[in-house]
Amino acid sequence: MPNAVHSSADFVPILITLFLSVAVVALVLVLTHLLGPRRKTVVKDANFECGIPSEGDARAPFSVKYFLVAILFVIFDVELVFMYPWAVSFRELGWFGIIEMGVFLVFVLVGFRYIIRRGALKWE
Repeated sequence: MPNAVHSSADFVPILITLFLSVAVVALVLVLTHLLGPRRKTVVKDANFECGIPSEGDARAPFSVKYFLVAILFVIFDVELVFMYPWAVSFRELGWFGIIEMGVFLVFVLVGFRYIIRRGALKWE
């Protein structure tokens, strides 16, 4: 793997992109606050879902399993995002990159097997 020396000039495009992204978000937030509607009425503040008036308490308890499945989905989805940079540059990484990805996948699969054996994905 070649040693690359980076100067601070290499990071200027990244910093410009970061600055522009933050500036656009701030501008949109300020504009929506300044130009948005300000009149609040009882009808506008009422809960409304898909054309059906709401019934009951909005604070009904959800099963913990629902949140557990959602969290596990996010965790495994984020782990699989790490495979994209590897797939883009795996030719330059050679056997070291293949072995490294193999170790990563073993860890992911061991974690997945653990949550299946613990019954975390069983919906009862």
